[in-house]
Amino acid sequence: MKYYSIVLSALLTTACATTAMASASNDATDHINNIAAGKVTSVMQDYANNAVFQWIGGPLDGVYSNHKSIKEVWSKFAKGNAPLTAKIDQITESSNPKGSTVSANVVFNGKKTIKVRYILTYRGGKLVNEIWQIDPKLAAAY
Repeated sequence: MKYYSIVLSALLTTACATTAMASASNDATDHINNIAAGKVTSVMQDYANNAVFQWIGGPLDGVYSNHKSIKEVWSKFAKGNAPLTAKIDQITESSNPKGSTVSANVVFNGKKTIKVRYILTYRGGKLVNEIWQIDPKLAAAY
């Protein structure tokens, strides 16, 4: 009986970890689409309390390390750009029971085209680290 309990426990742990891992790409896709739509409130619900957002390149370049500053930057971005469409390409996910990292190439189209190499790290289902790298060379991928 003890053997079966151990096996069942291992299977349940694996199933829970797999479910959590599989959802990080979906969470990232939803996050990107909410950014494109200018849904700042929805975007902000994704972040953990200790989240850090690094925007590399462009007029909003900087490190944002609290909810207030992250919300301010997304509000500025939405006001100046939304609504946009987002084309997500080469999305990959690396996961283990401690967390997941999703990377993707994203091209936002609207008033202007914004090409981004995106890296998002999740722990406990919340976004804890985000890198938004402006990358003009992404044009070759589209």
